[in-house]
Amino acid sequence: MARTVMCARLKKELPGLDFQLIPGELGKRVFDNISKEAWTDWQKKQTMLINEKKLNLMNADDRKLLETEMVKYLFEGQEVDIEGYTPPSA
Repeated sequence: MARTVMCARLKKELPGLDFQLIPGELGKRVFDNISKEAWTDWQKKQTMLINEKKLNLMNADDRKLLETEMVKYLFEGQEVDIEGYTPPSA
């Protein structure tokens, strides 16, 4: 049976990640509190953020920016501000 978590982003019980994707304390926090669905949503936002801001993941400052945005998105309920992007209307 799949492992479930009370997702901090989506505020409901959902299947959790299969393993810890990020090292360290933040990785444990993500593993324990974020669902697969929320993580997939974050990955899409992360890709857009990397492309739009032309982030270089070899650069420590760019990695820190990405980590900060991830925490805000996954744990604080904030949206990622991607300049020039307008979400499709439902």
